[in-house]
Amino acid sequence: MLGRLNHVAVVVPDLAAAVATYRNTLGARVTEPQALPEHGVTVVFIDVGNTKIELLEPLGEASPIAAFLDKNPSGGIHHVCYEVDDILAARDQLKAGGARVLGDGNPKTGAHGKPVLFLHPKDFFGTLIELEQA
Repeated sequence: MLGRLNHVAVVVPDLAAAVATYRNTLGARVTEPQALPEHGVTVVFIDVGNTKIELLEPLGEASPIAAFLDKNPSGGIHHVCYEVDDILAARDQLKAGGARVLGDGNPKTGAHGKPVLFLHPKDFFGTLIELEQA
């Protein structure tokens, strides 16, 4: 079911400062910020060749990652994203196996314009998993 690792997401308290650090200290190429109101975040991506790093900043006070920053004021790794060939088939197989899909269970459009779902971290050893249709 799982394809390649698409990205590792890191929540940051200040996206501009994080972009400057990645760009100036590590020499990274960073995309322009993209607001995703449906997900309550602003994101940038850093291409590291075989995958990407996604930097996330809350977009508004109702952002689902605001609570993460309350617990981790400096930020930190939030989730890992794997590609799947058929997100609906993957969802159905996972649910049949007892995994919990967050939200209403229907895919939303992610930052890459593709359908995504999130899986409950308690079902995956404390790791929030995002699935993205390849």
